[in-house]
Amino acid sequence: MRTRALMKFGVLALAVCLLALSLPAVSLSSCAPQETPAPPPAPYVSPINWKQLVQGENGRFAYYRNGVLQSRFGVDVSEHQGYINWQAAAADGVEFALIRIGNRGATEGLLYRDVYYEANIRDAEEAGVLVGVYFFSQAITEAEAREEARFVLKYLDGRHLDYPVAYDHERVLGPDGRANHLTGDEISRCAEAFFKVIQTAGYDTMLYGNRSDLYRLDNALLDSHDLWLAEYDAPRPTIQRDIVIWQYTSSGNVEGIDTQVDLNIHFLLPKT
Repeated sequence: MRTRALMKFGVLALAVCLLALSLPAVSLSSCAPQETPAPPPAPYVSPINWKQLVQGENGRFAYYRNGVLQSRFGVDVSEHQGYINWQAAAADGVEFALIRIGNRGATEGLLYRDVYYEANIRDAEEAGVLVGVYFFSQAITEAEAREEARFVLKYLDGRHLDYPVAYDHERVLGPDGRANHLTGDEISRCAEAFFKVIQTAGYDTMLYGNRSDLYRLDNALLDSHDLWLAEYDAPRPTIQRDIVIWQYTSSGNVEGIDTQVDLNIHFLLPKT
């Protein structure tokens, strides 16, 4: 009797094992409460209706909203343009100008005032052109960026500006660029240090760069400053961020300027 009972128990145990093997495996985690996956980020939507961006036969862009012009045409200039006849430039439609006030040398790191800064800002204002300035930075530390900002304030000397003080930090061609090795985080900290000094003096600030330059920088920096984008040979900007000014070519032609010059459009968007 005991032998038959053991045999029956063995057969039953075997059947249970075979049944278990035939069932799909169940993970312990499937019994645990499941977190709801985060929804994907909403696609970026520009506040600018690009269908209303028009390029004229002269290559200049203009932006319209409900049939009303909502942009200004401008240039940015430095000593590389030489002497500029701003009366002629204004007559040719230039409404604003971003003028280089100075730069830091890309190899030796010395600070320089732009040779034509004083003449450009004085004559542009006299011609009725709205003005702002930019500084070409090669700072490698926050201390150097603050030094650059103080340099800008020295030569502004309290002057009223219609447009912001723009910070332009770029890699330069060649192996000897002193700031070429900086990471995006390091450049972001330099920009913040520069802006803090400028803003404390009461001036607005703006960040300049092309798409790859800007994408390297901290999101918090990009979110908190107006952006001046450089992107050439495109029917419209492709960066997935709000911009205020678009520099759309470096080979424009303007009366009163003997060299080719950067052309810009300032989008006059309603404040939100």
